[in-house]
Amino acid sequence: MQPVIDALIFVVDDDASVREAFAWLLRSRGLTSEVFDSAEAFQSQLASAVARERPSCLLLDVRMPGMSGLALFDWLIERQLHLAMPVIFLTGHADVPTAVDAVKRGAFDFCEKPFSDNALVDRVEQALAQSQAFLQARRAAALVRQRQAELTERERDVMRLVVDGLPNKLIADRLAISVRTVEVHRARVFDKMEVKSAVELANLLRSAAG
Repeated sequence: MQPVIDALIFVVDDDASVREAFAWLLRSRGLTSEVFDSAEAFQSQLASAVARERPSCLLLDVRMPGMSGLALFDWLIERQLHLAMPVIFLTGHADVPTAVDAVKRGAFDFCEKPFSDNALVDRVEQALAQSQAFLQARRAAALVRQRQAELTERERDVMRLVVDGLPNKLIADRLAISVRTVEVHRARVFDKMEVKSAVELANLLRSAAG
């Protein structure tokens, strides 16, 4: 697997020795991390981290004083932040069933203490790759929406019918315009959307819709 460039791993655990161990482990593998001693401390820094749109993942302890890891995870789910920042729960044996349930609800994975360094770093790298793919897809969808916004109302009408598979003559009949006018609008749509065919246009719109 190719390493994800400019990635960031957040570590949230109330145990200082655990935070230090993770920071050292990740640093030894060339990975950048930021550590927090509570869910609340992480929350207060999250807005600026999200704004940076860096590929990231979160190593999150299940049990902590104050806001628990599970409560923080619920907060992330409500805002769909776990999609851009996959969550790997850090659990003791007693918390494994809880962590399994969290995975069913959208967590990336869980690791039971004591950890295998290699296995944990492998999962972190996989989580970062997922984060990168999500961010790239989101940026691509935003670009498609921006291109669509530049279309005129008539161009959008023609685009919808082109995507539906209608030939130019039927589009002309449906919109009560000439075939030549349809051809002009169709060419402009392809140019603005940066595609070369109706199939490519349909696939682009489908991918942007998620």
